[in-house]
This record gives sequence, C-alpha cells and structure tokens, in this order.
Amino acid sequence: MASRLLVRCTRFLSRPSPLATIAASNQTNPISATNLSELQWAPARVWVPERRLCDVRIVARDENVPAMPRRTQLDKLVEKAETPEDILRAWKEHRGNGNQAAIAMVKLSRMVQGTQGSIPTIDADILMDPRLQDIMDTINGQVRSVNSTLVSVLRSFWAMNLPPSTSVLSYRQLALLVDWGWERPRSSEVAIVNAALKQLELRWTEISDARTVSALISKGERMSSSLMDRLEDKVVARLSTQEIRRVCLSMASRGRRCVPLSPPPISPTPLLLDMAYVYGKLNFNHSQVFQRMAAELLPRVPELSPIDITRCAKSLGFLKWLHLPLFEAFAEHYTANSEKYVTSQVCNLLMTLARLGFQPSNGEQFYSKVHSALEDSLRGLEPFLLVDVVWSLCVLQQVKPHYCLSLARPEYRAKADAALSGLVNFTPASPTVSPLQRALRESLQGLVLGRSTALRTAVDTVYGWTLDGEVMVDSENQLVDLLMPSGLHLPGEGGEQALPAGTRRLAFLAWDFPNFGLRSKELLGRFAMMKRHLQLADLLLVEVPYYEWLELKTERQRVAYLKDKMGKAVAEDMAK
Repeated sequence: MASRLLVRCTRFLSRPSPLATIAASNQTNPISATNLSELQWAPARVWVPERRLCDVRIVARDENVPAMPRRTQLDKLVEKAETPEDILRAWKEHRGNGNQAAIAMVKLSRMVQGTQGSIPTIDADILMDPRLQDIMDTINGQVRSVNSTLVSVLRSFWAMNLPPSTSVLSYRQLALLVDWGWERPRSSEVAIVNAALKQLELRWTEISDARTVSALISKGERMSSSLMDRLEDKVVARLSTQEIRRVCLSMASRGRRCVPLSPPPISPTPLLLDMAYVYGKLNFNHSQVFQRMAAELLPRVPELSPIDITRCAKSLGFLKWLHLPLFEAFAEHYTANSEKYVTSQVCNLLMTLARLGFQPSNGEQFYSKVHSALEDSLRGLEPFLLVDVVWSLCVLQQVKPHYCLSLARPEYRAKADAALSGLVNFTPASPTVSPLQRALRESLQGLVLGRSTALRTAVDTVYGWTLDGEVMVDSENQLVDLLMPSGLHLPGEGGEQALPAGTRRLAFLAWDFPNFGLRSKELLGRFAMMKRHLQLADLLLVEVPYYEWLELKTERQRVAYLKDKMGKAVAEDMAK
C-alpha cells in the first residue's frame, strides 16, 4: 500500500505544474500577481530514486518482526467446525501449539455457551473429555505464545464452568484478568473478575512478585478480607520502596490501614512526603516513625518546594503532631521564599499552624509576610475558606479588624447562602457529650451536695463554647447560690444583678484526649483560644485533663480532686 502511494505521488510530481500550463496557454493574457500568489505551491525538493519505479520491487524484511504463521489444516478445520465434537476431533488429529489451542478453546466455549450469552448447563462429558484436557494443558504449557486471545481464553474458562481448582492460568494471568475487567460494569465481566479473585484466594501462596501484589492491593474493593490480609503480609517482606509508596497511597484513598506502614531507612524525599500524607489520611499514629521521618526531612527542607512544605505540614497537622524544629524550618522556608507561595498554600500553612497552636520564633517577620500576601487576596477567597483563614488568624492572635469585617460584607453573605443552599439536608451537628464530660458533671453534683441552685452544667456562652460546669464561691471559698448574676460570658449578660464583693466565678472544663497534640500535654490551637476567651470573661478556669481524671478510681477521690483544683485556682487568682 505504501509503495502504491509512493508511485502515485511520484507520477503526480512528474506532471507539469499548473502554473506552467496556464502560462503556456495564456501568453496573451498574463496572470495577475494576486492569482499568482494563489497558484504558487511550496517548493519541493527534487528526489532522485536509487532505482527506477518500473524495476522489480524488493522489500527488505525487518528481522525483528516475526513472520506471520502459516495456516495449517487445524486452523481450517477449527474455522469450519459447527459442533464441539468437530473441534475436539480436529485437535486430536492435528494437535497444534498454544495459540491454536487458545483459538480452539474460545470457539468451543462459544458453541457451548450458545448465542444468548447466558451460562448453560454443560455436559460433564465434555469437561472430562481428554481432548479438552489436552487443549488446556497445551495452553498452560505454552501460555506465552498466546497472543491477543488471552482475555478471550480466560472468559471461555469461566463460560465453561471449569472448577476453580483448574490451574490452567498462572496467578499473574489471573491478576491481568482482574485488571482487564475491573472497570467494566457488565454483569458477565464482573462475574469473571470475581471468579479470578476466587482462584487467587485459593492460590494465594503462589503470589510472589511485588508487582502483582501491589496491583492487586490497589484494586481491593471486591477482595475478601482474608485475601487482603494475606497480600498485606507480603507487602512488608517483598515490596520495594516505590511499591510500598504506591500501595500505601492506594490504601489511603480507600481508608484502609491494616498494613504496617513504615518507610525504609534513608528514604527518598517523595516517599517521605507521600508516607506523611498516608499517615495523615489514615490517622495512623506512630510517634517513633514520625520522629525518624522528621529527622530525615529536616535537613532537606530548604530544597523542598512550597507545595511540598504545605502538603507535609498539613499531613502532620491532621495527625496533631508538632515537631518543633521541623515546623520552625517550615516557617523559615516561607519567610525566605514567600514570593513563591500562592494564596492557597499560605492559607493551608496558616490553618495548620493554628490547628497545632504553633507560634514560630521569627513570628514578626513571618506574619508580616503573611499579612502582605493576604491583603490583596483575602476578598477573593471562597466563603468557607475565608472563614477558616480568619478563624486561624484569631487562634494565632494575628487577626486584624478588617479581616473580620470582610465576613459581614453583603457579597460574602450572598456567596455563603449560595454555598449552603447547594448542600443536601444541611443541618448543624448536635453537640456530643464525651464519657469524661458526663463523669465530670456527675461528680460536680456530688461536689455541691445536690444543691441545684449552686451549680449549672452544660452552660452555653456567647463565645460559642460550652462550660461543663459553673459554680460561685465567696471570699471564704464557700459555695454560694447562682441567682443569675451578670456575666460577660452569658447571653444577655445573664441578668442585672452584680456579683457580691469577693465572689469568684469558676468554670469547669473537661479536656479529652483529642484536645491535645499527639504525645503532648499542650492544648491544640482552638482550645488554647477557648481558654483565652473564657479568662477574658473573668472566669477562673478549673481544667480537668483526661490523663489526671483516669487515675481517680472512686467518686470520693474525684470530689476531693475537684475541691483541690478549685482551691488552687482561687489561690493563683489571689496571687495575681
């Protein structure tokens, strides 16, 4: 075909040009410059062939391209066969290679299956026929020679209702079948994939290469939990660094966290960043691994890009893990390269620092560049992102009045209303009471000896925070009744009655495990801000952290503990 096209093009080029023909026939009527520009062609390079086109054509054969196999008598008989017996008889008389066996198997299954595409009841004699067994043995022994018909062969095994114990295919080919049919929605193809997975589950001990293990784990939605557990056991022992990275990212996207996730020592930077993302996505806490990752990342921080910095910081923020030297390095990186950070990256970095309650040592330089970056871009943020950024600046004590005023703009309200209207069944989440809060509120009843007028629990404040309990004590540190006196933290200021002289208001706060950073007794950013707000309302805070409360075994111990905490809070206030 190519030679024909070349001959035709050469003949076409050998003709006189239309410009010359027109010029010869129109000597008395010269062509205008406009017409000439329309008729001109691009100049063609003159090509002189090494031989004349009329010579005998000799085509050189590429030694790397295999020659097409000749059609044999078996191919002709299989093609003309009308019944399964014709195919089996042809195979017995003219036994062929693996590719011919595959073609015969495909046609045989189509005959048995029929034209309706349903699974028929197959005669057991056909399945036990030694000629069929020989066809399958040939495919098994020469499977590498099976060309484009491999998937059709796999489908034919399923259509023939062959027992799962039939080991015609290797586990690699079964994995290929799973990959082939994974995204195909038709029920017949789903059934094929499920059948292949069933065989893999029965033959899981054969799976040995890392490529197949990682490929199967990445498509584990339909696998049984037992097969996934066995594959995950193989991950630790067999996979390379990059394969561990790929498998972990796949598992993070599905929220599965059974594999012991641990990067190898001296890991490349992309692997460390991806593993940090995986840990954050799966909420997988392992402080020793985090320490090692931070130690490896710390000297590489100057080489990281802004997206790497914000991505890693965000992942560690999800884990509530604050590594001070690493986050100091993140802050220094932003200070030195702030012009390379886009607005979204600045916002993500701010929200992470606010979540962890981290204040960089170079805070003045750091925040000056942050404010400079936000001045022009804050008004263009999406409503929810704008709220998160302003909230983060409040937590970090860096908010400016016009930041908060931007939330009251009519155009912002319109955007927020439009965003909320797009949410289906949007309802605010009802507050939940933790076991620690419930136990504290019960113990406070014992503290006041059942005097309902001396205690309020679950007190809502104008700041949006909820107090677990509130009591008042006089100058002698004795409980007094709460007669709705005024209070800055109460809606409507709680009434008009002023506090008696020497009276103090105490607020009880239960700090659960999620309120703290990982392996830390420091509160996260929002709860540190909560303390500041309540202290500004002239409340003495009685903090009850979970790690102290868990050591109290009896109700008597808890009441004594609360009395002691109240006494310390009053003493500290008097010392001021």
